[in-house]
Parts: sequence; structure tokens; C-alpha cells
Amino acid sequence: MKSNKTQQTDADVAAYLDGIESEARREDCVALTELMAKASGQSARMWGASIVGFGVHKYQYESGRSGEICAVGFASRKNEIALYGLDIADGTNALLPRLGKYKTGKGCLYLKQLSDIDLNVLSSMIRAAAKTRISKDA
Repeated sequence: MKSNKTQQTDADVAAYLDGIESEARREDCVALTELMAKASGQSARMWGASIVGFGVHKYQYESGRSGEICAVGFASRKNEIALYGLDIADGTNALLPRLGKYKTGKGCLYLKQLSDIDLNVLSSMIRAAAKTRISKDA
């Protein structure tokens, strides 16, 4: 059976963050790491080369395919910060109108910068998603 391309690694989260070229983006990602760790109750771990993840989400499809991915996480991309796993919890969509300036697509939430959003709303979304997605046996 085919395994996930994105696996949890032992890579250093701080080294990844330090490697973000834009100072403003780097500062946002450091702050986001702290916010996600606090809201999820999980330590930051690298998933693949570019995703900072928190907790483990184990899944199995009806087809029998199963795997693991970070419960919630983010990655600094070329034009924005992509946040993963936030759309799964009940009530999360009701918080979106209060979040601020963002885009969605492909199961992700995209932000240009943290100053564009309400961090209290984001923290609530992270808490709810982590509670829903974190596998108890991980």
C-alpha cells in the first residue's frame, strides 16, 4: 500500500523557521508556532521539509488506505502561510466571518500575515481542530 509522502521527521523546527528569508514572515511563523503549540497542547514537529505540525491525526478511508498526518499545522509558502487541519471541527466555519482577511482552498486556510486576522479566533479554531483530530493512541 502506498504511504504518505509527508511524514513526521526529526528535522529541527527552529532551523526551518530560521531559514525563512522574509523577516516579517519569519516573525509571523515563530509567533504562529507558539500560538499553535499553546492552543493544541502539542509540541511542534516537522512533517516533511516544510510543514510545522502539532499532534498526530491517524485516519483510515473506506478503501482501507490509512495513514498519519499532523493534526494541525502550517507551512510558509511563496505568497502566504498555509494552515492545515482547521476545517474539521464542528463550529469552525461559524468562526470564519470573525477571523479577518484570509483565503481558503484545497482544505487549507491561507494568510498573508498574522496582523490581518484575529488571533483569539484563530486560537479557538486551532483548539477545536486539535481536540477533534489528535489521535489518542499516537
